[in-house]
Amino acid sequence: MRYILLLSTFAIASILCGNTPSPDRVTSENESVQSAQGLTFLDATILGIVEGITEFLPISSTGHLILTNHLLDLDNETPLFSPSGEPLWVIPPNPSNPEGVPLTSKLAADTYAIVIQAGAIGAVTILYWSTIMTIFSGLLGKNPEGIRLFRNLIVAFFPAVIAGLLLEDWIDKYLFSVSTVVIALIAGAILMLWVDWWWKQRSSDASSSGLKKELDPAQMTVPQSLFIGLMQCFALCPGTSRSMMTIVGGNLAGLSPAKAAEFSFILGLPTLTGAALYKGYQNGGAMIEVYGWPQITWGCLVAAISAGLAVRWLVSYLNKHGLALFAVYRVLLAVAVIAFLR
Repeated sequence: MRYILLLSTFAIASILCGNTPSPDRVTSENESVQSAQGLTFLDATILGIVEGITEFLPISSTGHLILTNHLLDLDNETPLFSPSGEPLWVIPPNPSNPEGVPLTSKLAADTYAIVIQAGAIGAVTILYWSTIMTIFSGLLGKNPEGIRLFRNLIVAFFPAVIAGLLLEDWIDKYLFSVSTVVIALIAGAILMLWVDWWWKQRSSDASSSGLKKELDPAQMTVPQSLFIGLMQCFALCPGTSRSMMTIVGGNLAGLSPAKAAEFSFILGLPTLTGAALYKGYQNGGAMIEVYGWPQITWGCLVAAISAGLAVRWLVSYLNKHGLALFAVYRVLLAVAVIAFLR
């Protein structure tokens, strides 16, 4: 399991070494249209592995999926046409929008990058079922710890929801790009290295003074939970990583790296579910038309299996080590992207 980070690197590197477009995808530079031929099962498998491994690791799943979509040639913005030559639309031309919104491979890929999170959601639901039951017990008035944890999750959840709704169009238009991902990867690495140093200094000082005590997510105050929620807002920028920002925020709020990661996992359930449902409602029909249900379902299943393995490994790793490894990985990935895609 200690090689789990290398799996995503290998998946991307293997594509870099043989980036040949799928034969059923029209990619000639001389052609002005593409036929909507769907997603291959190999593409779905690669995307599922990348999503599952990176979703809860602090290395940005969205950033990895944007890079992978680019390398698989799934982010082409040429309007798609049906096999009979009819244009495909997300929003057909109408009096209020004469030009309409044409369906493109990039739109389908960007939607799938969010919807495929359903697999990771399923994995965490299974792994942390007992914690979820504790929350339900708290809502029924039978568990004070459960109701406090629920309160903290709600407080941490809403800032990103509000920011996402307000900034969605701007983010989709300007930030879903490889260059944004590279910048965010490096900036996130610097932040993680500083927080890792800060936490180790804090733990050392607490141990020497005999005051070391591990804070539990249910014991956090409302301001501490709100701080984590505000940190999560920065993850709306692709390449930043929701997991990274919530783990860093939890660290700064007083949680150990492992406890911060576990709070991040549970916080991800409403956050990722809301994002997947909203994106699916917006563009799900268009995505299904391009990719098809079998490939979408298969990708989510692969994501669930790889996410379960990644989550178990991450908690074990953070119990013994800090965040530095992930910071180094982010820098190496950014350098590789710059080198191969310049």
